[in-house]
Amino acid sequence: MELTIEEIKQKKAQRGLTNEQMAKLSGLPLATVQKVLGGTTKSPRYKTVAALAAVFSDEPEKEEKKVYRTAGESGVLRDSAGPSYALRPDHGLQIKRTINSYPRQGSYTLADYLALPDDQRAELIDGVFYDMSSPSMPHQLIGGDIYAILKAYIKSHKGDCIPFAAPADVQLDMDSRTIVQPDVMIVCDRKKIGYARIFGAPDFIVEVLSPSTRMKDMLIKSVKYKVAGVREYWIVDLKERNVTKMLFGTPNEEEPDGTIRIETFPFEKPVPVSLFDGGVSINFAELMEEYAFIEN
Repeated sequence: MELTIEEIKQKKAQRGLTNEQMAKLSGLPLATVQKVLGGTTKSPRYKTVAALAAVFSDEPEKEEKKVYRTAGESGVLRDSAGPSYALRPDHGLQIKRTINSYPRQGSYTLADYLALPDDQRAELIDGVFYDMSSPSMPHQLIGGDIYAILKAYIKSHKGDCIPFAAPADVQLDMDSRTIVQPDVMIVCDRKKIGYARIFGAPDFIVEVLSPSTRMKDMLIKSVKYKVAGVREYWIVDLKERNVTKMLFGTPNEEEPDGTIRIETFPFEKPVPVSLFDGGVSINFAELMEEYAFIEN
């Protein structure tokens, strides 16, 4: 993809990228990025411009003809031109691609994610799409309560950390193959917060289990979050009425893979937020009692 410096700056602004993130994604020194995009370097080298443009290489090219994959009752995919998205049977996703570059699970990118219809919720993990059905009412309410408690605590202590509630995109690995939407999260490094999404690992994440996401949240995401650099991860199980708290230690010479501390709390026992040294806790028994009127 060949782009001018002005086009690169426009795309950088659209994605909400910082100079630090551009440097990391392009492999260029931060000083070089600052000089080129700041206008100090009037005639940057071709390789430098190409490296900056490559950051946006996952964006779809403009094409005159679009081909859509549709599935009949037999579940067999066929190609057809058309003005609207078509249903994919494998994960219920609707994705637009050209006939010669239609990817398989494991090779989807940010460009495919951005091409999803606005009403289609999904997560992209290592090139694989996972459909996200609408959460139950208790799921939504509990997530909202956790967010409200954390926000109130941070505000009262004038903290720099920012809490978020779903849906909010997280480009977890800073590549084009993984976009997740945690139920609740806290980001303490404000440089990670872009206009369109979070770039890099949040410090704290809460996932409330749903039947359709149970295995993904417990197995796949716990590994992804640890590797990405998440410090604290909670898995809230409404069915079993407990919370599994995972603390991921920073890798060092003695522990090259880092450490993992896991503790399970029944709802009857308040769960302290280790990120804030236990200064705030979540009492799930009280929250669930408030919504006891909702039938299963």
